Amino acid sequence: MSYLWMDGIIGISGSLLIAGAAYWKRSLSASGAAAAVVLGSAMYMLGSAPWFGTLIAFFISSSLLSKWKRRRKAEAESGYAKGGRRDAGQVLANGGLGLVLCGLAALWPHNAWWFAYLGVMATVTADTWATEIGGLSKRMPRFILTGREVPPGTSGGITPLGLAASAAGGLFIGFVAWSLGELQGGGELLGQDTARSLPVLLGLCLAGGICGSLADSWLGAVCQAMYRCKVCGKDIEKNRHCEAEAVRTRGFNWMTNDVVNAISSLAGGLISALMGFLYLTVI
Repeated sequence: MSYLWMDGIIGISGSLLIAGAAYWKRSLSASGAAAAVVLGSAMYMLGSAPWFGTLIAFFISSSLLSKWKRRRKAEAESGYAKGGRRDAGQVLANGGLGLVLCGLAALWPHNAWWFAYLGVMATVTADTWATEIGGLSKRMPRFILTGREVPPGTSGGITPLGLAASAAGGLFIGFVAWSLGELQGGGELLGQDTARSLPVLLGLCLAGGICGSLADSWLGAVCQAMYRCKVCGKDIEKNRHCEAEAVRTRGFNWMTNDVVNAISSLAGGLISALMGFLYLTVI
């Protein structure tokens, strides 16, 4: 019981420090900071260094990238549903499923939960990196359904730079997970030696990250609610632009960007879990 209290104190203190710094740097809104504290604290108490550390690696890298060359990305970001300051909805959409998997692993230990968690974290990282770095592409994005050129910031638009960034984000999560696992000397949650090897983790996260990121683009192109500004004519993700109500042009009202992120992260998690299961079965 004393260890649980100690983990709780460490988790809350660390989460408050990181979320507080992010709020101060305007990477998180007030609601986002509160959600990050709850999410991070629970993750630390339920999991261990690889679980908590992988979440922190995603958050820090994504926050830094969101500030990188912000002015060049301003035009594309003007049509996004939400700005650079992540709110509670974004925090939970990106990390909520990971927390559920961490809790399941604590209750019923199995490699599948860890593999799925890696896929979830790889997806949200790959998608965020693709958005932040891909937004700097000198090439016009192409719509994932038709291949035609679309304006920067269009939901469902992809670029070669964005795809490369997506792959890099997935590999980054795999390397972080492997590094933290090695630092703690393996541990029961990482399972067999083969499941801890760097090539395996890199492969799982690369596949899960890219598939999840592409699922995000597909959902954005087909299902996400999109609007057109009645003032400037820009296609946007939000229902207001230029201080006026926008008109919905496609998608479902309930399919917001946060819902798209949550579903795509689930897809990436399933891909990584399936690949991990097949790998362990074959060997």
